[in-house]
Amino acid sequence: MFEKLDRTVALVTGASSGIGRASALRLAKAGASVGLVARRAGRLEALATEIREAGGAALAIAADITSAQEAAGVVARTVSELGGLDTLVNAAGLMLNGPSIESPLDEWDRMVAINLCGLMYVTKAALPHLVEAAAGSPRRVADVVNISSVAGRFAASQVAIYSATKFAVTAATEAWRQEFAKRSVRFSVIEPGATATELFEQKAGQWEGFTSMFGEVEQMHPEDIAEAVAFIVTNPRRVAINEIVVRPTDQA
Repeated sequence: MFEKLDRTVALVTGASSGIGRASALRLAKAGASVGLVARRAGRLEALATEIREAGGAALAIAADITSAQEAAGVVARTVSELGGLDTLVNAAGLMLNGPSIESPLDEWDRMVAINLCGLMYVTKAALPHLVEAAAGSPRRVADVVNISSVAGRFAASQVAIYSATKFAVTAATEAWRQEFAKRSVRFSVIEPGATATELFEQKAGQWEGFTSMFGEVEQMHPEDIAEAVAFIVTNPRRVAINEIVVRPTDQA
């Protein structure tokens, strides 16, 4: 028996595209009011309008979560304007892979900043509100869902720093899961395989590397991962889904 998310509030980072956008739409469909966070304000406003026109509630917040101050502000606005915080989906991500000698150090720094630091900053700010929601809401549970990657389970050539950030996300999620289990805040990590998002458009040449690695694999859609997010957070309080690895059928 899966539960509706009526009268709950979700915050989704990376909501302007890909898995973040799809997750926001899916959680809104389940009944949650959704805070939408990314840097591209125009896309966020369009998504908020789409959710509202479908009968949901949404708040668009343009911010750079690699700033701890802005990340805290995102959480504060969500709580203030939507009335609380029950679910956090950390979906913001950056992938800038390539040969390590040629790759600029700035690209490595940027991946660490968004994939790891941004996730940490938002989670840190959200934790008191999630604990409060778990203690006082009718569902008696709150959720954090972190989007990692199969690259956070298996390292590959020319993917060193991206993999490092995703290994860290998976490890941090498990540590937080243990820390907050007795306080009814569920921590879950989703590790997708090849998914058709804008990640491969973030740096020239990445698509060619992808095709040489995965050939003619039929990629998953962002909506496929959003279904995994919804599966996690709509389970009743007694059920905690700790980790989901999901790959395309054709991906070895």
